[in-house]
Amino acid sequence: MEVNEKLLKPYDPCQTEEKIYRLWEESGFFSPDLCVKKGVTSPRAEYFSMVLPPPNVTGRLHMGHVLEQALQDTVARFERMRGKKTLWLPGTDHAAIATQARFEKDLHKETGKSRHDFSREKFFKMVSNFGLQNQKDMLGQMRLLGASLDWSRLAFTLDEKRELAVRTAFKKMYDEGLIYRGHRMVNWDPKGQTTISDDEIVYEERKDKFYTFKYGPFEIGTARPETKFGDKYVVMHPDDKRYKKWKHGDKLTVEWINGPIEATIIKDPIIDMEFGTGVMTITPWHSHEDFVLAEKYDLDKEQIIDKYGKLLPIAGEFAGMKIAEAREKIVEKLQKKGLLVSVNENYTHRVATAERTGGLIEPQIMMQWFVDVNKPIPSRGNKTLKDLMYEPVKSGKIKVMPERFEKEYYHWIENLRDWCISRQIIYGHRIPVWYKDSKIRCEIKDVEEEGWKQDTDTLDTWFSSALWTFSTLGWPENTKDLADYHPTSLINPGYEILFFWVARMIMMSQYLLGDIPFRTVYLHGIVRDSKGQKFSKSAKNGIEPEEIIKQYGTDALRMSMIVGVGPGSDLSFDVQKVKAYGKFANKIWNASRFVLEQAGDLNVENLPKLDEEDKKADKELVKLLKEITKDMEEYKLYLASEKIYEYFWHTFADILIERSKKKFQENRNADSARALLFSHLSYLLKALHPFMPFVTEEIWSMMPEGPAGKKLLMVEKWPI
Repeated sequence: MEVNEKLLKPYDPCQTEEKIYRLWEESGFFSPDLCVKKGVTSPRAEYFSMVLPPPNVTGRLHMGHVLEQALQDTVARFERMRGKKTLWLPGTDHAAIATQARFEKDLHKETGKSRHDFSREKFFKMVSNFGLQNQKDMLGQMRLLGASLDWSRLAFTLDEKRELAVRTAFKKMYDEGLIYRGHRMVNWDPKGQTTISDDEIVYEERKDKFYTFKYGPFEIGTARPETKFGDKYVVMHPDDKRYKKWKHGDKLTVEWINGPIEATIIKDPIIDMEFGTGVMTITPWHSHEDFVLAEKYDLDKEQIIDKYGKLLPIAGEFAGMKIAEAREKIVEKLQKKGLLVSVNENYTHRVATAERTGGLIEPQIMMQWFVDVNKPIPSRGNKTLKDLMYEPVKSGKIKVMPERFEKEYYHWIENLRDWCISRQIIYGHRIPVWYKDSKIRCEIKDVEEEGWKQDTDTLDTWFSSALWTFSTLGWPENTKDLADYHPTSLINPGYEILFFWVARMIMMSQYLLGDIPFRTVYLHGIVRDSKGQKFSKSAKNGIEPEEIIKQYGTDALRMSMIVGVGPGSDLSFDVQKVKAYGKFANKIWNASRFVLEQAGDLNVENLPKLDEEDKKADKELVKLLKEITKDMEEYKLYLASEKIYEYFWHTFADILIERSKKKFQENRNADSARALLFSHLSYLLKALHPFMPFVTEEIWSMMPEGPAGKKLLMVEKWPI
């Protein structure tokens, strides 16, 4: 058997990977339809489907995306080789706030202009072009990673098909009263001038001063004296014996910042008797918890701080001041009145900041659009949206990996507030509601009649991405894809978006389709640097995937992300680990060259019989392949990859090849040794392919053909 000249040279991934990917893409085998049409998959085969968690079109892919796509591509290739109709559907997310903020930052840096210098339509188009250019770059990166995605089904959360899905979902929820407009507490970003979702908040630990003040006969503590102008309710626990003489509803007059006010006693078990003095005043307009209490007892709510972070006229002499400017002056006034008890200079607490702008979040009561998560839904047996999120996980219809996240999931649902879905930005899905005088209309198609004006707010990005598993398959139309591939088999996002994306996908699929969106949720961890820190621009520890690939190849990078890294486990990226798997790719290459050099005129369709020693080795491989198959079926990729690595290097290369050399030298059972090595190599290349697709496909192209010919390795039959 003549050895291919390429195999005689050292393995060079840079000369191989682009060519191999082009071969895969041109074959059409990324599409399950073409796999059936070309006869490599049975039309009656079981399906396996995944949708790619859509990366944000804010920039380029990072190491977290490498981990995610390496895991998913490994699963997709495994299921495809098992003969399933395998669909891995690609897409990207417009990521409204993130993309607009990134574009505005670049725009201001380059031109000094902002969104206010352009018409709405012009600015939208500018941001859209920015996002689509980033999308183009990202799709190239996905190909670089070897992702076997069905590019014919590429989706974007802001394209026309997803626009129809979003509007259809919004109208159905609006008509059933699940979407409403009202005054409620929201997270307001004064710097970005928009509401933001809980997941767009970054909590930072900061040291601030903590003040204790006299409030009539009580002492109250706060880190935010600037919010206290409207405080006229004193809250204490009903069982606190220190305050038993006070009854719920009692009134008293107390001296406060701008003079005497009438205060009302509120007794409620929300108070932690062990914290501070066990007494607090509340600011219902600027605190989520205080707002809930005010709603419970129908208390007054008064705004202290405006949407620009400045104090309002209720603050008297401090009106118009920024918070930072006013704080110490307010404390100074209280001190002069004899109301300052103490100051703790080293108070450490968590402060909410906006992820995209860095601005301090100011909770505000505002007129916004919300999803009601507690309203009974007649069309769903009077269950609430909370119920629809809770039940499929609790019943086991949806499996969460690792299981420990289930408790956190239930806790999140139990404490879930109505979801604020409106944003005061331009880029995104505009809310499909129109106004004329006092009339309001919600429509799927634009209202073009004279006098009707569309709501200027856009929808939270998570609203469109919550429809992802079925909008990508053609919903709201009753498409063949929706019938053939939904519910999807697996979703594989990072654990940090379990609540903000996974839960909402379950909610929307249950409500709109009456079915689960996926059967298994495999949560991966965060990729960190070698010191365990998150990659970030501020830390200047970012690593470009392309640079690593140029040095060591995609296969090595993928293996470094998978071996030994279980679901939910963070990964400390270490280039030495990548380098080690680069050496492994060379080991596979060199071992393959030796096997094919020794194969001679071996009849690959009718291999010689094995001697007893080689039969034993053959049985050990079969046992291993069964174990690996079971691991893969259970998504234990971290175990399967390690087992195949260990076997190839330390058993196949170090033991079986070395043992065969002795047989060749001694001319003892040489045919058995050649047959064993060739069959082992064939099986091992197949088993390694999902993990290291490029080097295995390249070697497979040099393997001898039998009478029936040879297919691409990516659609060869799984060895067990």
